[in-house]
Amino acid sequence: MKKDSYDTGEEDTSKSIVSEPSVGYLINTSRQGIPFNAFTKMTEKSPFSLDDWSAFLHLSDRTMQRYKKEKKAFDPIHSEKILEITMLYNRGSEVFGTSEKFNTWLNAKSIALGGIKPKDLLDNTFGIGLLKNELTRIEHGVLA
Repeated sequence: MKKDSYDTGEEDTSKSIVSEPSVGYLINTSRQGIPFNAFTKMTEKSPFSLDDWSAFLHLSDRTMQRYKKEKKAFDPIHSEKILEITMLYNRGSEVFGTSEKFNTWLNAKSIALGGIKPKDLLDNTFGIGLLKNELTRIEHGVLA
């Protein structure tokens, strides 16, 4: 399921981006920090739990709960990773045709990735880059 826009939860909804977000949007959003309520809206269609996001962002469960309670914005570095993972998820759902098929792929050991589950690579930028490259190969029919 392709997500049609990136809604930050801000009052100005004229800034929602169709399909791929602009570079300016990505830079501004990551610099300003994504508020927790916007994070919830952006990630509600993903299969990842709050515990998963804690691991991806290298934040403790307690910190995530505090952000939620205080309606705090994520730091720029965390906001950038949230955007990267969200864009990767949207891209993967597009390549696989449905989010369900992409979810299955994320949780299955991949021969092309050395027997690692793709989901286990979402905790760092290098892993996200590997997954982007793998999605491109899958899209073009190069499976190994």
